[in-house]
Amino acid sequence: MDRKQFLKKSIALGALGAAAPALISEAMANRTSDYDKLAAQVGFNHLPNKEKKTMNTVLHKADTRGFADHGWLKSNHTFSFANYYNPERVHFGALRVLNDDKVDGGKGFGTHPHDNMEIISIPLAGDLEHKDSMGNVAVIKEGDVQVLSAGTGIFHSEYNKNEDEEVQFLQIWVFPNKKHVEPRYDQVAINDLVQDNEIYQILSPNEDDQGVWIHQDAWFSMANFTEDKELQYDLHAEGNGVYAFVLEGDLNVDDQELSKRDGYGVWDTDKVTVNGKAGSKLLLMEVPMSI
Repeated sequence: MDRKQFLKKSIALGALGAAAPALISEAMANRTSDYDKLAAQVGFNHLPNKEKKTMNTVLHKADTRGFADHGWLKSNHTFSFANYYNPERVHFGALRVLNDDKVDGGKGFGTHPHDNMEIISIPLAGDLEHKDSMGNVAVIKEGDVQVLSAGTGIFHSEYNKNEDEEVQFLQIWVFPNKKHVEPRYDQVAINDLVQDNEIYQILSPNEDDQGVWIHQDAWFSMANFTEDKELQYDLHAEGNGVYAFVLEGDLNVDDQELSKRDGYGVWDTDKVTVNGKAGSKLLLMEVPMSI
């Protein structure tokens, strides 16, 4: 879909006004819940081993991810998504989707529904335009984090605001710990939170905490290394694991060497050690391992 069609549909969506909640409710009643559909695929993989007391790990190299080329959209899937299905790579605990998306200028995702899912978007380059059935209209860019708590149901659209450059962003879905909550939108600028050569938080379960918040006992953090440095990340909750995703450069997590877009999950531990190299950037996603 091009941007003109996107704007027309967005205007039509906004014009629904007071009728929107009833129409959304009817639409949601006639579709399979995102939560139920994605939870049905969840199997044995990457769940806590209650018998062993030693740390467990899983490595996902960048070139082993699923890939979809839709022309205007190129997407790498760390976990099973859409037409990519690998029974060994469905989820990491409550972390269900980790898509690395690139969208051509003037293109995007038309209006579509979601429910009962926590959806986090982290732009890496360019400007991503957003509009939803709650009346939110926004543009997010590198240095922002956006969250949608889909809850009882929303419609939204996402679009590359610029005609002449690509937009790159991570789309992350986390199973919520509460279903059928009131839908909610939030975004924050995280540039002021950045602490070079330190791990800084961008997401938590707490409304009053640093960054955005979601309906799940999850914490997301980032680290930008301007020099070689060793850091320790302490997990917040028993039963959680942490999934490390390399945004730039090379580094290692608990002595596992990782490169750009590699993913490495660790659980049955209370801490991990990160050895960053100058120029590397890391996203850490701590989530419950049971859902």
